[in-house]
Amino acid sequence: MPEQIGRRAFLKHGTLFLAAAANTRALLADAAKQEPICFGLITDLHHADKPPAGTRYYRETLGKLAEAAKQFERDKLAFVVELGDFIDAADTPEIELGYLERVNRDFKRIADDRHYVLGNHCVDMLTKDEFLGAIGREKSFYSFDRGGWHFVVLDSCFRSDGQPYGRKSSDWKYANIPADQLEWLAADLAANKRLTIVFAHQRLDEGGVHAVRNAAEVRRILEKSGNVQAVFQGHSHQNDYQDLAGIHYCTLVAMIEGSGPENNGYSTVELTPSGDIRLTGFRQQQSRHWPV
Repeated sequence: MPEQIGRRAFLKHGTLFLAAAANTRALLADAAKQEPICFGLITDLHHADKPPAGTRYYRETLGKLAEAAKQFERDKLAFVVELGDFIDAADTPEIELGYLERVNRDFKRIADDRHYVLGNHCVDMLTKDEFLGAIGREKSFYSFDRGGWHFVVLDSCFRSDGQPYGRKSSDWKYANIPADQLEWLAADLAANKRLTIVFAHQRLDEGGVHAVRNAAEVRRILEKSGNVQAVFQGHSHQNDYQDLAGIHYCTLVAMIEGSGPENNGYSTVELTPSGDIRLTGFRQQQSRHWPV
């Protein structure tokens, strides 16, 4: 039987909805005073020096990244984000660090302002401290502001008991965002007065094997803020999209999939002063446009 919503509950949720809508209008007015901002997105490179496996061509991602770099240079981007699984698994930490150092050498040339989302393959054999140390970063989840917008980087590479991935200690099907990160996220969004974009690796818009196990709890925090406009995510290697409670959840195609430049996939995102979000996809990546 469908759940019955009483008048008190209706008024409560209606009030929250109206408050969020009013907040968004105020944020759009502030954003309209800013210049447009454009950034680049890549995901699931799975770089490794090993032969193909199925549809994954590990040694070809450096060439695909080089193509994306040329496009990003032409577009004069503000920053670039890789959405996880930057490298693939290896038998030893030393080999896996070698994969990371090689692909990051090319990634560093693309942009000084670049951001890394941890994927399950990034911390399969490596610990988080090892991965972060190799890329010169201190934190795996954080936020930053650019061009009148707020951006949030999440880390879902935790087991259900709150322990971080690393050293073959985890199952990729059971990603979680632990309580302390949820508390940080809620506080960060509550203190923020800008339109917001979220970057994640594992999916926040579904309940399958590619999803964060507590994704529903994460979505409640995003929805309550009234600021979050879109979530960009990877992990399932496919083009996909859902609008949930007015937030755009866009899953990007993996760069690793398929041989040859025609099977590359990457994108740029333009955020306009009016609040429009325009994703321009290249090769296998679909383009999308979300007007206000």
